[in-house]
Order: sequence, then C-alpha cells, then structure tokens
Amino acid sequence: MEQNIVVDGKKIGRNSPVYIVAEMSANHLQDKKRAKEIIKAAKESGADAVKLQTYRPDTLTIDCPKKEFLASAGGPWSGMYLYELYAQAYLPWEWHGELFDYAKEIGITCFSAPFDLTAVDFLRRYHPAAYKIASYEITDIPLIRKTAREGMPVLISTGIAKLPDIALAVEACRQEGNEKIVLLKCVSAYPAPYEEFHLRTIRSMGELFGCVTGLSDHSPGDCIAIAAAALGAKLIEKHFTLSRKDGGPDAAFSMEPKEFEKMAVSIRNVEKAVGCAAYSLTKRQSEERKGARSLYAAEDIKKGERLSETNVRSVRPGYGISPKDYDAVLLKRANRDLKKGTALKWEYLD
Repeated sequence: MEQNIVVDGKKIGRNSPVYIVAEMSANHLQDKKRAKEIIKAAKESGADAVKLQTYRPDTLTIDCPKKEFLASAGGPWSGMYLYELYAQAYLPWEWHGELFDYAKEIGITCFSAPFDLTAVDFLRRYHPAAYKIASYEITDIPLIRKTAREGMPVLISTGIAKLPDIALAVEACRQEGNEKIVLLKCVSAYPAPYEEFHLRTIRSMGELFGCVTGLSDHSPGDCIAIAAAALGAKLIEKHFTLSRKDGGPDAAFSMEPKEFEKMAVSIRNVEKAVGCAAYSLTKRQSEERKGARSLYAAEDIKKGERLSETNVRSVRPGYGISPKDYDAVLLKRANRDLKKGTALKWEYLD
C-alpha cells in the first residue's frame, strides 16, 4: 500500500497536494549570489523545495581523455569530456551551509542529491529534509543504502532503470529500515521528448512497489508536468533558472520563474479538478439540474383533452414531469385547463 511521507512538515502522498521541487542543478553558474537568487525566485514561483546537487568532478568521474569519458553524442554536452562538464557544473561544497541557511531564512525547504558516499557524510551536518538519488546512480546500491540509513525520505529517479533496477533500489532502502521512498518517473534525455515519457508508469510504479510516485521532468514546457499531476504524480521536479539566456550546461531544459509559476498554478488547479470518483451533486449542480428537460404543455390543453405528441413536449427547464415518463403521460387526460407553457404535474392528469 502506498505510504504517505513527510518532508519538512509537508505530507506527500495520496491525499496531499503535489509537492513541487525546483532543481537548481548547474544553473548557479558557480556564482553564489546567483544561487541565492535562484532559491528566492523558486519560492516566489510556487516551489515547495529547491534541490541542490552535491558532487565534485572527481567524485563523479575521472579526468581521462578516452572516448568512453565523452558526454553522450547529440545531447547538449556533446563533445565535452565528463570531467570537464562536471568541473563547470558542480556546486562548490563550501557554499552548502550558507545556501541551506538562506533557504531556511526565507521559508523554503532545501535538500540535495549526494552523488557518492562522501557527499552523504558531508550533507549530514546540514540536516537535509530529504535526499535525492539521481537516475544514473540508481544502480549504486552502496550509495542508496548509506543514504537510506540517514532515515530521511529518499527520492529516486528512474531514468535509466529497468524494472529489476528499481526493485533492487527499493529493496536496498527497505533493508535499511527506510520506507520513506518516492519513485520518480524520468526520461534521461536533455531535453526529453514527449513520446518517451509513458506517464501511466507513475501509477504502475506506485502499485508495484507501494511507494509514493512522481516525476522528474526534463521536457520543454509544462504540459508533461501538468499531465503527470492529473495522472497521480505526488512530487514533480523541474530544472529552474533565472534566465535561459544566461547559459550554462542545463539552461536549455530549465524553466524561468514566470514559466515555473504558471506551471505551479496549473498543477494546483489540476489537483483540485482531479478530486475523487463522485456521482453525487454539489449544491451548485443540484441548482443547475433545474435547467434539464421536462414535460410542458406545448399549446393550450382543455380539461378532458387527451395529451398527445402535439400538445406535450420535452423542453428545458426541468420543473415538470421527467421526460422518462413521456409515454405514460400520453396515456392521460388533463383534469383541468392547462395554458401553453405549463409544467406538467401528475396531479394535473387523470
């Protein structure tokens, strides 16, 4: 059964609002002032939390000129060696304390994605409200185990995972006594094409693993995130920058503040609309029901005159006998004079 988890006092689960995360990633451009501006803008744009990434180039890869250390061809980093990319993108570790403090000061949750065991140890001092396991780290079971032992919610992206990889990651958390797991549907492409998302997987993962599920989204625009909210995603993460024109490794697939705010508003509207399976009428709908069709005298009808297809019609509004009784009404006679436009009542008929 799907669990409800709590991140910094906010519930994430079946009957809770969608938890919206702004992913800073490399958009700080190694400028601490800009990093703070991103945190502030994320809060003002409707994010519940801002997420950092905690790694150094040499904790992610090695500085080696072999071809296998090149970033994927055709992507935004094509032609760059991984070490070069991460040296440009990483968040200096000495900034973490100040950024965590600033987020707390302005009232937005801050947490991070550790990319190796030393990052977990490092982050512990800042008491993050959650930890994120990136898609490419889902097979790093020692990292997942160590992160799970921290006892905080663990968000796991599944972008490059096969089903057994997801099962192994979930089991690793549970073996460490941590049931606070959020599985995130993700497409590890930058930007991610719409046709590769298969958003129905979000609900399927929840049913298979009994976890809260959501979306880590690298697609252009907000339609995938909004659709995911409608399909049951309880956490949605989008990359966030002040302006794509400022550049940076992740700028092309990041949202600007006004775009993010629009998305957040749409998600809030969608979650209101989704509601639950309901067949009862609201007070407003009950009033509107009076506008439905009913049976009326379509012309003047004399006392004793038989009702017919000519003098009775099914029309709006709904103050007369229901149209479902039309055939029965045609077997009756009027027991009084009825003016055209009279809503028919059973007491008017013999």
